[in-house]
Amino acid sequence: MISALSVQNLAIARGDRLLFEHLTLSLGAGEAVALVGRNGAGKTSLLRAVAGLIRPLAGDVAFLGPAGPLPAEDARCQGLHLVGHHDGLKSSRTAFEELLFQVRWTGGSLASAEAACERLGLNRLRGLEVRKLSAGQRRRVALARLIAAPRPLWLLDEPLAPLDAEQRALFGTLMDEHLAGGGLIVAAVHDPLPVAARAVEIGA
Repeated sequence: MISALSVQNLAIARGDRLLFEHLTLSLGAGEAVALVGRNGAGKTSLLRAVAGLIRPLAGDVAFLGPAGPLPAEDARCQGLHLVGHHDGLKSSRTAFEELLFQVRWTGGSLASAEAACERLGLNRLRGLEVRKLSAGQRRRVALARLIAAPRPLWLLDEPLAPLDAEQRALFGTLMDEHLAGGGLIVAAVHDPLPVAARAVEIGA
């Protein structure tokens, strides 16, 4: 599936305000990019543009596979995960019901959801409603989808923000494993990522 991402001369606006223009970046299998910059610079908007959720003013986002260019719609539907700053979890479901729904929607299975729960230490939270979880627990439920339904490109918006030191270290291990397997990561951050990453400043 996706083995490289190319962003060429991208320009994005929010309402009447231009966030950035002439942005170019690329990354290949096994690489991570950390998007840095002040609040409101456009880091989240860039992730959403790569995911196809907003349309840029100018420029191109292209996905490449081992045999060449991939149709953008197919790459986005089958080849990437976006974990936003807001986790997008349905508060009335239990933690496991919500995880299983998202995992099945993105191509995983009951067995893979259960394995992800085990890996991220979520088993004791499985029966709790999402509304009763802490911010860090909710983030772990959202991140579990990344390993329960593997896809090559991870788009992450402040993935570490609500996690404690132990969970940050665990997620760093998961990121390392993803990159070692040929995955790609683009993350909007304020805190440094726990893996080697190339910094790209947005709105500089």
